Amino acid sequence: MERHLALIRLLADGRYHSGEAIARHLGISRVAVWKALRKSAAHYGLALESVRGRGYRLPAPLELLDAERILASLSLAGHAGLARLDIHDQIDSTNAFLMREAAAGAPSGTACLAERQSAGRGRRGRVWVSPFGVNLYLSLLWRTPLAPSALGGASLAAGAVVADVLRTAGARDLALKWPNDLLWHGRKLAGLLLEVAGESQGPSHLVVGVGINLRMDPAQGSDIDQPWTDLRQVLDGRPLGRNELAARLLETLLAALETFDREGLEPFLDQWRDFDAFLGQPVRLLIGAETGANRGIEGIHAGIASDGSLQLETAEGLKRFQAGEVSLRM
Repeated sequence: MERHLALIRLLADGRYHSGEAIARHLGISRVAVWKALRKSAAHYGLALESVRGRGYRLPAPLELLDAERILASLSLAGHAGLARLDIHDQIDSTNAFLMREAAAGAPSGTACLAERQSAGRGRRGRVWVSPFGVNLYLSLLWRTPLAPSALGGASLAAGAVVADVLRTAGARDLALKWPNDLLWHGRKLAGLLLEVAGESQGPSHLVVGVGINLRMDPAQGSDIDQPWTDLRQVLDGRPLGRNELAARLLETLLAALETFDREGLEPFLDQWRDFDAFLGQPVRLLIGAETGANRGIEGIHAGIASDGSLQLETAEGLKRFQAGEVSLRM
């Protein structure tokens, strides 16, 4: 495993490296280089190019996660709020990892990032496609005196600040889909998964998971079951470093969660409404599995209430919903 990662780190610059240089770097024979390359590329699901007389390279450079670079980009407040930063080559799920760590006593402000997830998760049990080294998979543990029932609006607060971070970085035409999907021109760019555990009256711990498509080719995203995009397309090819973005998100989420503890959802409502994807449009709210007997509840999306619930103008009047999934009515 360490040899695989060492080889990918060597090739991450996207330049050609001779077989001789690779052999020297890994401490293996020149004959063993090609076998090592194939194994490493297959292990991480990466393509590999070779040209006689020039050597081997990855088709595009990779910016691998680097704790030192992330920490160097944080402000003093960010450093104060971040208790621990774990970066994994591969993990089942950054959220699942932090939920386990929380149960074992990890401090508030523990963050986890991964180059790849083998069991990345979205809402409602969906798989979050997580190829190596090209997207951002980030989770943050937050301990709060609030009861789990008081944290329903936390997903909206987190979604609003994530959208704002990306807009500040130059992304335009972003839209939030209640409760926590981030879209660009109707295609999914990012999603959040919040998981809560705790005593019925508090305290609680909350894990905020953020997945953002940064630079994913069609083959890597072939298993995604809905229209999607990545930040490279949204920014029209302008680069935004993974480490820089990770630092911005961690700092912003830490500050947002501290504010949410003190003031609840109120400070984030205008920000959410600014990004609201479906305000005033006909939608169908799906609750549970959609079956012939459960075709959803239809109405006009009337925005979110102060507690984060979805407001739907139906034939029976204005109704509020705490959970579900909004989709445009066909």
